[in-house]
Amino acid sequence: MKNYVYLVDDDEAVRKALTLLLETVGLNVRSFGAPETFLNQAASLDPGCLILDIRMPAISGLKLQEKLREHGINWPTVVISGHGDIEACRRAFRNGAMDFLSKPVDEHDLIDAIQKGHAELKAQEQVSAERAEALALVHHLSVREQEVLGMIAKGLTTKQMADALSLSPRTVESHRAAIAAKAGTSSAAELTRYWLEAQAGP
Repeated sequence: MKNYVYLVDDDEAVRKALTLLLETVGLNVRSFGAPETFLNQAASLDPGCLILDIRMPAISGLKLQEKLREHGINWPTVVISGHGDIEACRRAFRNGAMDFLSKPVDEHDLIDAIQKGHAELKAQEQVSAERAEALALVHHLSVREQEVLGMIAKGLTTKQMADALSLSPRTVESHRAAIAAKAGTSSAAELTRYWLEAQAGP
């Protein structure tokens, strides 16, 4: 995973200084002078850590946060401001910001925040991969096998499943064996995890 950083600040001097700083520690930085430009391109960009200036003309950093969330883009965000606005800080955190830094930005604090953001992105990728695996498994189960898997997740016994589905216990066991073969495990705990991950969606 490449460590992308997207810097959105209308102050060219700040953009240049922060870009130089972050590139010296091996980060892939793209800077934007206008939030509208970033917003128009965001959907086509690889996930990364955002650095948003809180006060920009037309669209503020806070408004940009909100618009990105509306588009389903919830990347780790560091908000920076030259004004000690407590209410703006609260609003940034309500919008999902992971840190709020005052200008002039302390370089160590900024780098620490970005590293934290990239760790969060990696965790999100892992969760997405697990959900995709679970969805793929459930998709390859028959409708009856999905019903049985759901009951396994609820902790039902074979007899209880048989009664609920009007099947013989032997037939239920046959479905359980087919599910275990497709999942590569007969562990009730692992099968439950697959079911719950699939229900959580992609």
